[in-house]
Amino acid sequence: MTSRLLTAHAGDVSTSLPPAELTVEQLAVETGLPTSTIRMYQTKGLLHPPRRQGRTVRYDATHLERLRVVQRLQARGFSLPAIAELIQARARGASVAAVLGLGGSAGPDDWVPVRLRELSKMVPARELRPRLLRRAGQLGLVRWRRGRPHTRRWAWDSGSRLTHLDVPADEVLDQFDRLRAKTDEIAADFVGVFERRLWPQMAGHATADDQLTRIRNLLTELTETAEEVVLGALRESIRDAAEEFAERNDLIPADGSEPAWAQDPVPVLADGLGEGETETAVDEQAVQRFLDGVDEDPA
Repeated sequence: MTSRLLTAHAGDVSTSLPPAELTVEQLAVETGLPTSTIRMYQTKGLLHPPRRQGRTVRYDATHLERLRVVQRLQARGFSLPAIAELIQARARGASVAAVLGLGGSAGPDDWVPVRLRELSKMVPARELRPRLLRRAGQLGLVRWRRGRPHTRRWAWDSGSRLTHLDVPADEVLDQFDRLRAKTDEIAADFVGVFERRLWPQMAGHATADDQLTRIRNLLTELTETAEEVVLGALRESIRDAAEEFAERNDLIPADGSEPAWAQDPVPVLADGLGEGETETAVDEQAVQRFLDGVDEDPA
């Protein structure tokens, strides 16, 4: 991804960047591909069009990274038509799992309806009050559509696990509130990298026809890199925290050997996108009707 190019030399970002603009010959040198192959990839939809300057065309870091992705997928046995389908589906916002037919079309970011009978199994009756739903809405975890609450699939799944472990619903929301504040800081840091390091190279071409596409591609790559960094750092932090917990509670083997769980990775979340129509204004009657089961879907 583009930001990996930025971090190749932690102390000198500028030396790790390829030229801001490349000819097809320069792109061929960077990737080790013949220029005819690069043009063929573009014809087959594997590579997005370059920017035109009169009779010449110019490629950039997004084209370089795309070609490297294609090379990695080919090395893993994917055919060119399959790679093109994955790339096109990604551009439409579909998840890779959906393209491969794994687990249906629903991804962790999809909005799913909250059903009262399922919510009642998660949250004790004494906690299931309008205040709880209102707070979840304020935190962005719940949105209302046609008078019914919806939530992200990842939020439902993680909330279910925590409440089944007898973590009170209010504490689950407290944890999410604190976590969101930290992820907002991380997001601001990564956007800052974009604004400081990448945007100055692009600002001079602000009138280019494909400028918005180039910005979107770079921000997408930066987002994906941020996800990898956060998940990797989280795995390391959890391993360290688990080891400290084990030491505090005398769970380390007496012979001083490292327990098997110490090196187990934390599963990485799948990718997915999904948005839908949202009612921004939620009246108290809709919340109460939901809690009373008046509008409960029989299905």
